[in-house]
Amino acid sequence: MSETLEMSTRQMILSMLKTQGSLSVQELAKQLGITEMAVRRHIHALEKDDLLEAKLIRQAMGRPTNVYTLAPQADDLFPKKYLQLTLDLLDELLEGEGHDKIERLFEGRQGKLEARYLPRMSGKSLDERVEELAAIQNENGYMVEWSKREDETFEFNEHNCPISKVAGSFQQACQCELSLFQNLLDASVERTSCLAKGANKCVYIIRPNS
Repeated sequence: MSETLEMSTRQMILSMLKTQGSLSVQELAKQLGITEMAVRRHIHALEKDDLLEAKLIRQAMGRPTNVYTLAPQADDLFPKKYLQLTLDLLDELLEGEGHDKIERLFEGRQGKLEARYLPRMSGKSLDERVEELAAIQNENGYMVEWSKREDETFEFNEHNCPISKVAGSFQQACQCELSLFQNLLDASVERTSCLAKGANKCVYIIRPNS
């Protein structure tokens, strides 16, 4: 069986569980028109990827049987419209409340992120804080690379921005990220390139405070 067909069958299994709820191997095999052995192979692969959960069901007659449901993380595989919803809500807020309200909204988000991440910076040198910031951003999907240069400054590159569409419409997002970096690092931070403005990555130059 080709890899494409393998993936297509697994996608069908996920879709069936999404729309029908719990199903057994026997039920899946019957609907898919393949053998139970083939279904078990796909089930094993999906369990290995933490996309399925099994539950043993006792029956009035016969041996107990496993039924399968989607694991919580499998929900991320299905289409979402969170981005458009976010942009629509921000547009409504801007129209109804004005720029000041948008500013306060992003500043509030920045404050919450600082409260969450500042403890991870405690007692660290600037080198260690930069490394920790890279870890934080990578946890959030920013695909960071950084390096220390000969002049004791740092170059901090983000190859992905999960909020680039929002930042493209609301520059407050970029400004608050810059302020967040400055406060977490206790350093001077300059953005020299920005994904939201069409660059292929966000580039920050980090310098120790005078």
